[in-house]
Amino acid sequence: MVAYGAEQRVRLPALRAGWLTQTFVHWSYPVEAVQALLPEPLVVDAYEGVAWVGLTPFVMADVRPPGVPAGLPGVPTFPETNLRTYVRHPGGRDGLWFLSLEVACPLMLAARAVGVPYHPGSLHAARRRETVAYSGRRWAGGVSYRLVVRPGGPVERPTERDVWLTSRWRAYTRRLGLLWETPVEHEPWPLADAGIEVLEETLTASAGLPAPSDEPVVHFSEGVRHVRLGAPRPLPQAAAA
Repeated sequence: MVAYGAEQRVRLPALRAGWLTQTFVHWSYPVEAVQALLPEPLVVDAYEGVAWVGLTPFVMADVRPPGVPAGLPGVPTFPETNLRTYVRHPGGRDGLWFLSLEVACPLMLAARAVGVPYHPGSLHAARRRETVAYSGRRWAGGVSYRLVVRPGGPVERPTERDVWLTSRWRAYTRRLGLLWETPVEHEPWPLADAGIEVLEETLTASAGLPAPSDEPVVHFSEGVRHVRLGAPRPLPQAAAA
């Protein structure tokens, strides 16, 4: 079972940030449709017999190296949107695999060095009374999305599926023939129910997925403010092969 709270301490973070105003839109897919997009040796981490793909727009706030206080002038805050799925590696540890990441801050493109699939673009995230609106378009390729959600009441007792879809404590990437692991630590997500008012996107098709066939599962969160990202580390070849 995926843990609701962080599975490990990130004692020496490479980066600190807040992940705010986050929406989780999840679609179920046949396992084989998602497995075809994964590199060896990763395998789909299925829940209830199906794979899940999440569209997760949010605001990356107060991005800074350790030792720099939040709110310092010049510390960047910008929208980001991820298309992700859930995987396990041969050692059994679960994590995220990013099918794509849209970002409004070119500085984040440095993470391509360890295989993080960032795409620079024009992104927006804004509250509009009782709704939250997100939109984005890549600078190259014309891939875009538009999402408007209406947050509902708080989820007082997250279900097993709520936790499974939202709580992950490491991400995997692949670069130069190596599998890399990036650990993350933050407080548990404060979740709320949410409804979709507008959803238009070409991210799933661009990633090689068929059009979603079911209605999505949707959550909203005001966010987590104490995110600690560890330095990516290459996994031993025996674990990655």
